[in-house]
Amino acid sequence: MLRALLRSNRLIISTSARSPFFCTRAFFTSSSRPFQSFSFQGSSFGNGDDMASKEAKISLKAPKGTRDWSGADLLLRDHVFETISNVFKLHGGTPLDTPVFELKEILAGKYGEDARLIYDLQDQGGELCALRYDLTVPFARWLAMNNTQQIKRYQIAKVYRRDQPAIARGRMREFYQCDFDIAGVYDSMIPDAEILRVIVEIFETLEQPITIKLNHRRILDGLFTVAGVPAEKIRPISSAVDKLDKEPWDAVKKEMVEQKGLPEEVADTIGQYVLNKGTIDEMIQFIRADPKLSANDEIKAGLDDMDLLSSYCKALNTFDSISFDLSLARGLDYYTGLIFEVVQKLPTPKDGEASRYPEKSSSKSSDASAVGSIAAGGRYDNLVGMYGKKQIPCVGISFGVDRIFTILKARRGDNAGRARQIDVYVMAFGGKEFDGLLLQRMSVARQLWEAGIKAEFSAKVKPRLPQQFKAAEDVPLAVILGQDELAEGKVRLKVLGSGKDKEKDDKDQGLLVSRDDLVAEVKKLLQTNSIPIR
Repeated sequence: MLRALLRSNRLIISTSARSPFFCTRAFFTSSSRPFQSFSFQGSSFGNGDDMASKEAKISLKAPKGTRDWSGADLLLRDHVFETISNVFKLHGGTPLDTPVFELKEILAGKYGEDARLIYDLQDQGGELCALRYDLTVPFARWLAMNNTQQIKRYQIAKVYRRDQPAIARGRMREFYQCDFDIAGVYDSMIPDAEILRVIVEIFETLEQPITIKLNHRRILDGLFTVAGVPAEKIRPISSAVDKLDKEPWDAVKKEMVEQKGLPEEVADTIGQYVLNKGTIDEMIQFIRADPKLSANDEIKAGLDDMDLLSSYCKALNTFDSISFDLSLARGLDYYTGLIFEVVQKLPTPKDGEASRYPEKSSSKSSDASAVGSIAAGGRYDNLVGMYGKKQIPCVGISFGVDRIFTILKARRGDNAGRARQIDVYVMAFGGKEFDGLLLQRMSVARQLWEAGIKAEFSAKVKPRLPQQFKAAEDVPLAVILGQDELAEGKVRLKVLGSGKDKEKDDKDQGLLVSRDDLVAEVKKLLQTNSIPIR
């Protein structure tokens, strides 16, 4: 056995030559970082002296724009998943799963200026592939491939974007999307109205006030045409206008004029229109009152759709959650009709426009309010036809789970880290002859598990009582075993205190119950308001 110690970084290397393929283990210790270890196997790394002469460096972190999920955070994220998927199922959704990467040609030409954010993969086996950017294009490919004519589909999966991440604000490079889409030929605006209802139901269940910003691509394109935007510049100008939720009009106008090559007077005309928003009925009236806008055929068709949508939203009780916002553009090229984004409803700012551009804020406390849109979607009637012989109209919504999580976690505050995983802790105590009652603790835990109750016990033969209470700190109930009580076939069931009245908590010996009644008593206590949800 060879051992070497480098004092500079306290690198201890040990090699064992018991077999031709020796194992080298390196241990790094430092006052500035936790103890870490890694192993190499095989003879190609040279001898121990070579290893000792080089500083082995490894960066122990998740890649930029990604994160690990654990504990309370993971439980909260799973709660979001469950809430969303339950609403999808309520509306007849059928689950779908697609590969995490697609042929590059499938994704090409669908995302406009955002195509630069696609992760390309090296040629593997003769196919050029890329990580999926969203779940919509893979769904369209699946529809065309399987010749599916009608479906309500939902999918919950990770997508990848080579974006500049801001993890605290929920902007990631790897993140989850939850999609719900209605594909098929239906009467106008009925599926669109149902999608808006799905949005409202999900955020009502999550108790998150929201505003659904919506617009219509045909109205927006007609507006640009009336303002004098050339046809070939409509999509680039649309992408610029879409930034109005983050940037002031002057910055957007500058981009249109200096970067997109639009005449200044045309940009000014656009500004007269896109800075307006209101209810669906108010904006329909506003557009029809303008002779130039109301004379455009594209705008007329879009207004007919919005008339229908207004009546459907009133019937589905979503009308008051909607803001018809002419600045909403959505940069993706495949949208053809209604488009929408969901943002959290924030308190009205005291100084007017001071909080209009939350992305500019540097305060950490503003992270939750600066996440941007938390869901988005629209109608895409021509996308499926790009892959198959037949067009299949579709409309859908995508929920950004990481951004929703950021908001919910901020709302929970200090309680976010105390999500309950166990309902009952099984413990034991005794005198000098106490042997730990391990088998009895196991038996009680098994009894609770079989009844579907989340329970835990110390994995020590003779645990000390203070250690057991410490382990049960965030658990609402304890089953306490004593030798005398067990001899009578009984245990003590104790509601663990909140810590507010320690003297009262210490005096409470718990309820003496028989083993036969234990499950019923536990369930009864868990269902009462006396057990706080942590």
